Amino acid sequence: MHTLNKFITFEHTNEHDLEHDLAHKPKFSTPKINTANGNLSKRWYVHYSYRDPKTGKLKRMNNIYGSANSYKNKEDRLAVLSIYRKRLIKLLKEGYDPFIDNTAFHNSKQNNENNTPVKIEVPEHKIAPSPLPQEPVATPKSPSKEPSKVEGMSLKEGIAYSLELKKNQISDRTYKDYQYSSNTFIAWMQSNKPEIKTIDQINKKVAMDFLNAILIRSSARNRNNYRLNLSTLLQTLEDNEIILSNPMKKTPVLKSKSKRNKTYNPAEKEKIFDHLEKEDPMLLLFIKFFSYNFLRPVEACRLKIKDFDLVNKTIQFQAKNSPLKTKLIPQIVLDELPDLSKLDPEAYLFTPHKIGGFWNATEKNRSNYFSKQFNSIVKKHFKLDANQTMYSFRHTFTTKLYRALVKASSPYNAKSQLMQITGHSTMTALEKYLRDIDAQLPEDYSNLLKDV
Repeated sequence: MHTLNKFITFEHTNEHDLEHDLAHKPKFSTPKINTANGNLSKRWYVHYSYRDPKTGKLKRMNNIYGSANSYKNKEDRLAVLSIYRKRLIKLLKEGYDPFIDNTAFHNSKQNNENNTPVKIEVPEHKIAPSPLPQEPVATPKSPSKEPSKVEGMSLKEGIAYSLELKKNQISDRTYKDYQYSSNTFIAWMQSNKPEIKTIDQINKKVAMDFLNAILIRSSARNRNNYRLNLSTLLQTLEDNEIILSNPMKKTPVLKSKSKRNKTYNPAEKEKIFDHLEKEDPMLLLFIKFFSYNFLRPVEACRLKIKDFDLVNKTIQFQAKNSPLKTKLIPQIVLDELPDLSKLDPEAYLFTPHKIGGFWNATEKNRSNYFSKQFNSIVKKHFKLDANQTMYSFRHTFTTKLYRALVKASSPYNAKSQLMQITGHSTMTALEKYLRDIDAQLPEDYSNLLKDV
């Protein structure tokens, strides 16, 4: 064995360049997870390559499946394969070599510092060593220089992995918000931090530099939104032990100016409704519907005919604070709607030109359509300011309803009844909302200012 090692090391001088290259190149590629583009009918696995000592080139090793494909949902498969990937990286860094007999390696792992037997867990699909030559081949002599550090999951891979885990936990709109924020972050990193290649290299300084760039070009509110979206994705990676800590979580939340949607006074409301009656009756009906039902515009855009229970006069919909919410439809709304019983249950309630039609657009684009119509037909015509929006009508009718209720009862009873109508989950949330829109006004206190 010593003679063969000496022969390989000194006699084959024409292979010096290969040996030199091998000494300065990583022995293996970063193990990656193949998810078959999310197709659960196909096999998912961990794959990697190891440098062939004969050719000096990275060679693809056997895929590692384990028990991952016995799981029937994406989250479980990714969780199992993430564990396999982590264990494989650890074994490779500690010296596991699929091109040699690893008996000595495994024996050395059997005892810890106290000589207590330790079970070495290897992924269930064991890596089969490549056929060896008749004579054992010694491993290349370790260079004096420390081996190159094997890189972790790349920035794009890390973000994509986190998005895949989040996909079935959040709404489509939230998922697209996460995608947009992460794409912006990746593009900024490629332009401003090209030296950072892996997700675990991102630290608080990098996170702050990105957030400051967003702040400079937009606003504190937008900057905080990016921080929240990216922090959520990075926290998922921390929870799955892809990164040690979440750098975005360490950055501060900035104080921002909240956007205030002003209520319309009765005269303004009448002028706008009269104008819409002539210019765009569908937009007027849309405004009345979400305002009288105390919905958000996007919630009204989600509604299909099948969501209506005309017998009990209720609707079911996906709300911001609930996956499925039921609300009573007031008669004032039903009087404005046509007969829904004859319409296709799968049709959307609101479309640009009719009630109960099909509209090939995302819910965000459907909501944006009505907002743009309002800006074009109403906002420009009446020269409204930035805080007078379509959403302001919800505040307008909340204020009107609360003031009508409080005339006939105590403020607490009025709020309790209003809570059932608006759908606020707590009294505290409702009271904050009423303060924000200035719905609660005191009685005239002039007599208190007069001299006694």
